[in-house]
Amino acid sequence: MPGLDDLIPNAAQIRKEAALKEAEKAEEYVRLAAAVEAEKRALIERLSKPSGKSEEEKIKLASTIIQRAVRNGLTEVLVYRFPNSLCTDKGRAINQMEKGWETTLTGIPKEIFQLWTDYLKPRGYRIAYQIIEFPGGVPGDIGVTISWDD
Repeated sequence: MPGLDDLIPNAAQIRKEAALKEAEKAEEYVRLAAAVEAEKRALIERLSKPSGKSEEEKIKLASTIIQRAVRNGLTEVLVYRFPNSLCTDKGRAINQMEKGWETTLTGIPKEIFQLWTDYLKPRGYRIAYQIIEFPGGVPGDIGVTISWDD
């Protein structure tokens, strides 16, 4: 029969094993958090640059989104959501509804505004950029809505 020490390890040994397990979990958490942060930075980097789509591709995409919304009985549609870091002022001018807020846009959000200016606005569409999330009470993500009701 195995000895009592083999069946019931001493408490110091158990604490040591538990501490090692906790340290492994903490390391894994830190590693995952770093990976998520790197992914987020890469996405923001990609969104801050031009999309690379042609004017025709952008117009077709806008048309598809609008037509789908119309078929569903909507008079407006959220066409894009982006982090406030894609604005040169982190969305402050949008939040304050300041004149000239559109000059703070960069990357794809700026492209969407330009597409609206060139093709949708002359056809009676409206656009709205607004903060749609306030994590911890501060401006977060921004939503872009296109509407066509009266």
